[in-house]
Amino acid sequence: MDSPIVTQLFRQLFRHHPACPSRQNAVRLTTAIQHVRQQRQRAYYSTRGRGGDSNLTRRNESNWQQRTMLLPADKSEEYKKYPMVTAYDLRGRKERPRRVKMLLRDFIDDSLYNPHYGYFSKQAVIFSSGEPFQISELKDENEFNALLSRRYVEFEDKLDAVSPSETRQLWYTPTELFRPYYGEAIARYLIANYKLTTYPYHDLIIYEMGAGRGTLMTNILDYIRDMEPAVYARTRYKIIEISQQLATLQNSQLMRSAAGRGHADRVEIINQSIFDWKQKVPSPCFFLAFEVFDNFAHDALRYDLETEQPLQGSVLIDENGDFYEFYSPNLDPVAARFLRVRNAATEGRYKRPYPKSRVGRWLALNRPFAPNLSLPEYIPTRLMEFFDVLGEYFPAHRLLTSDFHSLPDAIKGLNAPIVQTRYQRRPVPVSTPLVHQGYFDIMFPTDFRISEAMYQALTGKLTKVLSHEEFMRRWAYIEETETRSGENPLLSWYKNASMLYTV
Repeated sequence: MDSPIVTQLFRQLFRHHPACPSRQNAVRLTTAIQHVRQQRQRAYYSTRGRGGDSNLTRRNESNWQQRTMLLPADKSEEYKKYPMVTAYDLRGRKERPRRVKMLLRDFIDDSLYNPHYGYFSKQAVIFSSGEPFQISELKDENEFNALLSRRYVEFEDKLDAVSPSETRQLWYTPTELFRPYYGEAIARYLIANYKLTTYPYHDLIIYEMGAGRGTLMTNILDYIRDMEPAVYARTRYKIIEISQQLATLQNSQLMRSAAGRGHADRVEIINQSIFDWKQKVPSPCFFLAFEVFDNFAHDALRYDLETEQPLQGSVLIDENGDFYEFYSPNLDPVAARFLRVRNAATEGRYKRPYPKSRVGRWLALNRPFAPNLSLPEYIPTRLMEFFDVLGEYFPAHRLLTSDFHSLPDAIKGLNAPIVQTRYQRRPVPVSTPLVHQGYFDIMFPTDFRISEAMYQALTGKLTKVLSHEEFMRRWAYIEETETRSGENPLLSWYKNASMLYTV
């Protein structure tokens, strides 16, 4: 079992630095982990991952270790020998792999979704507030925050009473915080658009991906049943859930109350990855994806500052479990296609992680200790593949999605993620996605301008993007979430979130 070792790493960090700021924690976490590795002769997390071979000229390199001020061991021979694997190849493995290499998107996918050690399969716990918050009875938003904090502590205290954990990965969603109001707003959107398009000729078929505890499903079905019985009679709700743990939780949530049991014959929970979907769904349907895009695996690209040639990142895992980044000018077909589709969909108008002018690139390249490549750009290749699935297997779908367009405290790079874990109920951010698989959330922002353009190009559908607040003002009964002072947490929270929907 490796969890006691992970606990020891975090204990080492906080014993010596109980009051240091979180960003300093990231650096000290590395030191603590290296210290434990010296004691135990085993590495569970390494921020080392970049180095250079001065014997090779840049023109002749085919696989590069990124050059920085740090000089880790040269792993070019191991890179030649180790087999290339994918996240799909690793699904059946119960232990984290060693002596292999893989693209960064496969490393992230394996870290988050591996059935045996992935973050969402084994570590993630979703907060439930118990009874819904009666926000309209609260004095102001400060009182809401205090009540949420108290319930959060109570929820985790109950978990610790059954199974204590210092490394529990607990998080919440707007569906849970603002139930049933959030789900009812989504239900109003679905009913209105269903009646305007396919009612009464087709059933209301709803697919939801990444349904968490099943709360959104329950709130939507409760509202449709109570407010639109004729529509409810024709409603079918299908959850696509990659995690066996969450699929089991959704089944138990559905059957927990009388209201839930009333919906059972209208709900199907499909425990598989959307990327394994092979069944054609010709009927009109709505496809919901809330806070799903942020955990889709991304590829990393760095660019030659002289030629602007992209190089694709891969991860080598050595015999000790340490991670090393390599970059190759030979793009795999998925990354190469993403660049072509993005360029065509946006007419070449998108940000780049390096200066546009030749002079700017020369200056960046010739700074003291400058790396030989640009900062990384994280491209949402999995998101492109998701749009492919929608276009091919759900041709009559209407997409409704919500996610974060910006994230604080992200690591370095363009469209870079937050990478963090949780220890003793405190978040610990780190500065690399090359982390001990399964114990860290890797969450990316969504560039909605580019995502919208690519979705339109791949599916042929038209869309609209609204901020979270704009969408809720249209579809929520906002007086239900307004405090006595006039503040409204449903509107003021999630300022960094946007919603995209098919029109």
